[in-house]
Amino acid sequence: MVEENITRLHIDNKEIILIGTAHVSKHSAEQVKEVIELERPDSVCIELDEQRYESITEGNKWSDTNIFKIIKDKKSSLLLMNLAISSFQKRMASQFGINAGQEMIQGIESAKETGANLVLADRNIQITFSRIWGNIGFKGKSMLLAQIIGSVFSKESISEEELEKMKKQDTINAMLQEFTDYFPKLKKPLIDERDQYLAQKIKKAPGDKVVAILGAAHVPGITKEIHKEHDLKQLTKRPKKAKWPKYVGWMIPLLIIAMVVYTFASNPVAGMQQATSWILWHGSLSALGVAVAFGHPVAIITAFVMAPISALDPLTAAGWFAGFVQAYFSKPTVRDFEHLAEDVFSFKGFWKNKVTRVLLVVVFANIGSSLGTFIGGADVVRLFINNLLH
Repeated sequence: MVEENITRLHIDNKEIILIGTAHVSKHSAEQVKEVIELERPDSVCIELDEQRYESITEGNKWSDTNIFKIIKDKKSSLLLMNLAISSFQKRMASQFGINAGQEMIQGIESAKETGANLVLADRNIQITFSRIWGNIGFKGKSMLLAQIIGSVFSKESISEEELEKMKKQDTINAMLQEFTDYFPKLKKPLIDERDQYLAQKIKKAPGDKVVAILGAAHVPGITKEIHKEHDLKQLTKRPKKAKWPKYVGWMIPLLIIAMVVYTFASNPVAGMQQATSWILWHGSLSALGVAVAFGHPVAIITAFVMAPISALDPLTAAGWFAGFVQAYFSKPTVRDFEHLAEDVFSFKGFWKNKVTRVLLVVVFANIGSSLGTFIGGADVVRLFINNLLH
């Protein structure tokens, strides 16, 4: 057997065989099959979490998705990320005739054939993204969302050079490569912490012989980290949210209400102007956002009505209400879920599919309402100052 891309370690009377794979290489899948059949390990560890394992083995199960629950649980951005990854993989498959993750599928099949324990060794993708999200500011969040959406709509071909780089990365790393170059500190949650998590899971896998199937980029880090003890609970903690945005979120509405009430008491006409400005800016911009997303007429009206109210309550958002209404009146069908991967491959499909249209309604309604807070709030302050000076 050729030992290329194979690293052998001995820790605590346990033999660990790391296979550094290329996620877009047919040769890697063949090597995985060969190694597992020859070594007959007690456990096979794969670089997947439960969510990505289900995606590979059950074809994403989009038809089981509850769009109402996604909106309620504030997971619209996570679904968008999953769609971006799906679109990214589809572009690779269509251009090079390669299915990303084939070596992981082979590892799953070979583990079943040899009777080995299958260990999902990677950290939950939601945890990884939440820890990435917690390490970037407002500018970083805006850039990340722009890159995700850009990757969904991208029609650019992947060069041979980029393909070679991908052979040393996993899909998530490859998608966010440009972003991590701009924000070097993201290397910690995206790569370093996952190396530590993977190393601990591999080391604690059942049996005396373990085969681990990993992206080649993770092998050097795991080889180093596997000799240390790592706290998995610590590595899976979601970052604590800063308290100041919460305080600011409540202070702005209270200040707006206080100014309007004060102005009403001293000058009812000016107070009515303030209230009208607040309602019209929020309602119009949020409704415009829903209209841009080709939302249902009732969803547009809902955004107009709820935006001025929800802007005064940090616990709610206009997009939630508009999204619920959109999903109710234009309920996604099984066909919409089943064709998600294909529809997000084009700009037209993204707007046409009822699932992604709900996501667009939520996002655009909230963006419109946020703009309304800045513009309408500024106008309320202007009228308040004018009233004080006269």
